[in-house]
Amino acid sequence: MEAFDKLVALMEKLRSDEGCPWDRKQKVSAFKTFMLEEVYEIIEAIENEDMNELKEELGDLLFHIVFIAQICRERGAFTIEDVIDNVYRKMYHRHPHVFKQQVLDAPIEIKWEELKRAERADYSLLAHIPSSMPALLRAYVITRRAAKVGFDWKTIDEVYDKMYEEIAELKEAEKTGRTDRIRDEVGDLLFTIVNVARFLSIDPEDALRSTSDKFIRRFGYIENNTDIRDADAETMDRLWNDSKSMEDKGE
Repeated sequence: MEAFDKLVALMEKLRSDEGCPWDRKQKVSAFKTFMLEEVYEIIEAIENEDMNELKEELGDLLFHIVFIAQICRERGAFTIEDVIDNVYRKMYHRHPHVFKQQVLDAPIEIKWEELKRAERADYSLLAHIPSSMPALLRAYVITRRAAKVGFDWKTIDEVYDKMYEEIAELKEAEKTGRTDRIRDEVGDLLFTIVNVARFLSIDPEDALRSTSDKFIRRFGYIENNTDIRDADAETMDRLWNDSKSMEDKGE
């Protein structure tokens, strides 16, 4: 705790009259973007298996958490100790099989939801899923939670059938020329594909991020091997396939 207390004291100093003018003027609302940046940098460090970078990025995230808590302490809302105590008590309560030697009468995923329900009078299975989450990830979280209580297809073949059904409906919507209907059907198709990924134990956000990175690499190969402004579609397609072949060979 000594190291953590030093960090808290440092933050108090930065926010004091003798501290940093930039730090003193910050408000909680400013951290919406800061926190997103830090989380994505952590994700990238994890994907790159760069432990030094991960250590640094976790520290940056912790600093932002302490920063926000200090602002809230000054406003009389809560302290960093309150934050720690709250999460400690919550995690202790949600692991009775560990800390109270209770025998679980349901799978841990179901028991977790039961314990959360007991904690909040306004509990709902799909409540408190932030609308600000990336849409693909949010759809994954929503369907995963619903599946925990049995609201799900029985087999992946049923999900594939639903996917083909949504493709057909999208084609029909396209014929109408109605943007609102087309948008809805595109959304339905994406939502169904998220469920295909879930059935295959694949995080769709992670899968799409990987595919986007792959597209950037292959498109970069095209740019490096031709003048993209003058190249025709056939040339670009050939170079794309060359890049794909090189990746498949591990070159």
